[in-house]
This record gives sequence, structure tokens and C-alpha cells, in this order.
Amino acid sequence: MTDRHTVPSRLSICLSCALLFGACAAQAQGLRATGQLSPLRPPAAATAPEQATADFIVALVNSEPVTNNEVRQRLLRVEQQLAQRGGAMPPRDALAREVLEQIINERAQLQQATELGITVDEAAVTQAELAIAAQNQLSPEELRRRIAAEGMDINRLRNDLRNQILLQRVRERQVDARVRVTDADVDDFIREQQGSNDLASLELNLSHVLVAVPEGASEQRIQELQARAQGAADRARAGADFAALAREFSDAPEGASGGQFGMRAANRLPTLFVEATRTLNVGAVAGPLRSPAGFHVLKVIDKRQAGLPGAAITQTRARHILLRTTAQLSEADAVARLAGYRQQVASGQATFEALAREHSQDGSASQGGDLGWANPGQFVPEFEEAMNALRPGEMSAPLVSRFGVHLIRVEERRQTQLSQREQRDMVRDMVREKKMDDALRVWAQDVRGRAYVEYREAPQP
Repeated sequence: MTDRHTVPSRLSICLSCALLFGACAAQAQGLRATGQLSPLRPPAAATAPEQATADFIVALVNSEPVTNNEVRQRLLRVEQQLAQRGGAMPPRDALAREVLEQIINERAQLQQATELGITVDEAAVTQAELAIAAQNQLSPEELRRRIAAEGMDINRLRNDLRNQILLQRVRERQVDARVRVTDADVDDFIREQQGSNDLASLELNLSHVLVAVPEGASEQRIQELQARAQGAADRARAGADFAALAREFSDAPEGASGGQFGMRAANRLPTLFVEATRTLNVGAVAGPLRSPAGFHVLKVIDKRQAGLPGAAITQTRARHILLRTTAQLSEADAVARLAGYRQQVASGQATFEALAREHSQDGSASQGGDLGWANPGQFVPEFEEAMNALRPGEMSAPLVSRFGVHLIRVEERRQTQLSQREQRDMVRDMVREKKMDDALRVWAQDVRGRAYVEYREAPQP
């Protein structure tokens, strides 16, 4: 199986979509994470009005030039996106310096990709362009018209997309493949989260029985009601079905439906309930507890600290056809071939299952491309994003991933409870992603530190 249990990565092709319509503000925020502002004198790139249309070299990265126009165009996109989001606009000189540093970092990483022999063909760029169109709910033709109306050059956009995919691939090779997560890492993360005493991050799913005490009830009546609540608690501790107990004993509105509140943040629950259950294990019973409303019996159905995966998730069952690119089959040919298969299925000329068995180059081929029930995060991001956008019964357009080219059809979805092992696997993915973020930052700093960078001053009038 090619996509199952692979390393999730945030470095999806979809981040290249940020280049459309000025969506580079997200990249500007990333500058602070990986960029290093130079201690040298700030370059004057794209700052002086009289230099707005002049082009000149503002920096050399291993002898490769970065021009004023490159910085200015990126800066305009960042400013446009910040304005659209209503964010605070930093001083233009400071933003220009950060944009320049980002371009320098990217240029150094692209140079490393070239040294490693990593390439991107036209089919991958076309797929990224189609992804932008789909995200903006446009046809490819409408996208190109929109780009022209925005004053952008389609060839420049495609070059930007190619560079973003190339950056993704070099980061995957240099960073993702080297990250390892041990059982000790998973244990440490769980221990850290579960050991947190921060109520703001605690979430509880409690089941509740309320034996209401009427206002002005006599002491004898209160004792009778307390005994009734104690009987419910004793039966719950003895293993009785708590939902049935809630329907039998509870005067609370949720009693008729089994007494469950559902997963809620601790700060959205009564303090009395939280203090009585925060240290209990799942399945434990608390009470009877007295409040002005009456006597409460509580059972801990589920609990977690924010940062740990929940017990209930949405699973997806999908099929796919995978074609691997080779010297004999380019990405463009694979995309065209899968588009043909898609048309055959849509027109009723063939079934998806039959085409998968005949053509898919994946271990799922013998099952008609069936990938089984998959948890969130189980597939690589570019595959999962396309899958999640489909409704049951729908097919994707041909999709390029790091494994080849896919055609995906979603069969069905369901809500399910995770076993402890499955929750642990999801924690492993969370730890891996955090480690990858840290490793990416270190790698980017290393590449930047080894690059020879020479800043150039703007030409004097």
C-alpha cells in the first residue's frame, strides 16, 4: 500500500495555492519561523517610490541574483493579503526586508534541490494549477482569465508553482524521511498532556443522573431523595448500564437520552462536576454530590487534554487507481490515462473496481482499489485533501502525489470510536508532525547558514 501509514506533512502542494490572488501573507508569517534577518544594513529593495519600476540586483545567493522586481512583486502580494484579512500592516521597510529574506532562503533551498537532481515536470505544475482553480471554484479557463485580469502572467504563476513543488520535494527528501518517532516519544507526549493540570485544556464527556430536590423539601424527604441517588450510584459502580439508570432515575433534561453531556471543555461544565471527576479514570463514578438542584451522580465516559486525539472520529472508505511514473510513463501521460478511466466510469462503460484491478499499480488493486476504512491523517496530505473534498460516490480529478498519479472515489463515511491503539497511532502522527516542524526549521537555518549571501545597495541617482 503506498499511501497508508505514510508520514503526514504540512508541506503539501496546496501551500503553493497561496501564490494566487496575493495569498502570501501566510508565507510572511512563516518568515519569522525560518527566516533570519540579516545583521547587515537593510537593503533598500522596493522601498523608495522613485525605484518602484526600476530593476536592479538587491542580493546574490551563491552568485544567483535576487532582483528588486522579485521582492516588489512578492511584497505587493503579501500586502494585498494582509489587507484582505484586515491584519495590522507592518512598516513597509520591515516587511520588505522579511520578504527579501524569505526569497533568499527559498533560493538557497532551490539550489540544493538542483544539486540533488530533484525535478518537477509540467504535469505536476498543471495539477497544482488545477488545484488552485478548484479551490477558487473556477474552471481552468476561468482561472487563466482571472489571472490575466489580476495583471499576472500565467507563465510566472506556473514558475512560482514549480518552485513551490520543488521546495516541497527537497524538504521531504531532506527532512521528512529522517524524522523518527519512538515509543518513548509517544509515551512522553501522552504523559505530558495527561499530567497537565490546566483546566483550560481539559475536556470531559460525563453522563449524569440528577435526583432533584424540590425547594422547601423536608429533611425526611431530602434523606429519601439522597438514598435514591445513592442507589443509582451503587448500581452504576456495580456495572449497571448508566444510560438505563439515567432514564430510570434522572430528573435532568438529558436523562431521557441516556444522560450524556457529550465532550465539553471543563470550563463549560459546573465546577462541582469538574472537581469531582478531573482525577478519575474513564469509567469511574462520582457521587452522589449535593447542589442546590439536588443530588448528582456522574460517570466519566471520556476525558482528554487538548492536544490528544478524541475517541470519536470520522472515517472514510475510498478506492483509488494509482499509476506510477516511469521513463515510459510521464506524469502528463498518467494524468491523461486516468482522465480517460474517469470518463469511462462516469459514462457507465466500466466500473471503478474493474479498472483498478486491471490498471492500478498499488497493493489495493486486487481489492478493486479499496483502501479500507481510513482515519484522519492516515494518507499523505495532497491525497487526503482531495479525498476529503469528495462526497460519497464522487470521483476526483487525476491527482499527483509523491507516489504517482491517483484517481480517487469515496465510497462512504462513518463516525467511529477509536481503540486505545488507534489513539496511540494518532498521537504518534502528532509527535511526528511536531518533530518534522522542528527538523524543517533546523534544516532551513542550516541551508541558509551555508549559503553565500551578498547584499547590494540600490543604485544611486
